Amino acid sequence: MRKYFFAILMALPMLATAQDNTWERIEQEHVEAANPDAKYLLPDAVPVVDGKVCWTTTISAPGKSAQQIFDILLAQLEKMVKEPNQIAGSAIVVNDSKKHDLGAVFHEWLVFKSASLSFDRTKFNFTIEAKCSNEKVEVIMSRITYDYDLDRDPKHYTAEEWITDENAVNKDHTKLYPLSAKFRRKTIDRKDFIFNKFNTLLNDK
Repeated sequence: MRKYFFAILMALPMLATAQDNTWERIEQEHVEAANPDAKYLLPDAVPVVDGKVCWTTTISAPGKSAQQIFDILLAQLEKMVKEPNQIAGSAIVVNDSKKHDLGAVFHEWLVFKSASLSFDRTKFNFTIEAKCSNEKVEVIMSRITYDYDLDRDPKHYTAEEWITDENAVNKDHTKLYPLSAKFRRKTIDRKDFIFNKFNTLLNDK
């Protein structure tokens, strides 16, 4: 009986350790599941087509003609190139009402941090193309570059060398590299905002 009792006592530390390890594993899984960068770590978050970063989406617009879609997006692009965050050179460069094609070039401020003692931003350059047809439009965002730290030590980056999986994400796809992380996050957020805005406008009843 005493031997059995001592055997139980000897096993308790091992049981406690096993429980601790189990809880640690659960906590670790919880942290990973709650990773705030999960959206930006997805393998297809920054697609590369023929060596170039390029986002393409098709937005459905039930009941709308190619001309109606064209008019709606033209009005939105005209508004976008005049917004306060735009820099000289932002403009609509393709306005083909016969083919229902649109294209715009954007040079805008992408702000990373704005505080009384810290202001961090980059000049963000990209193009938007829209190919309208009956009840849908194909939207393309491409030719993405950045001009950073213009007031002190100007640096020019292309999306291909700065925000792709190869250059911005570790091999296990669990972390973003510190220097390019803010560029990848803000670019994806801006793309999502533009695409979602177009979708809302085309499906507003």
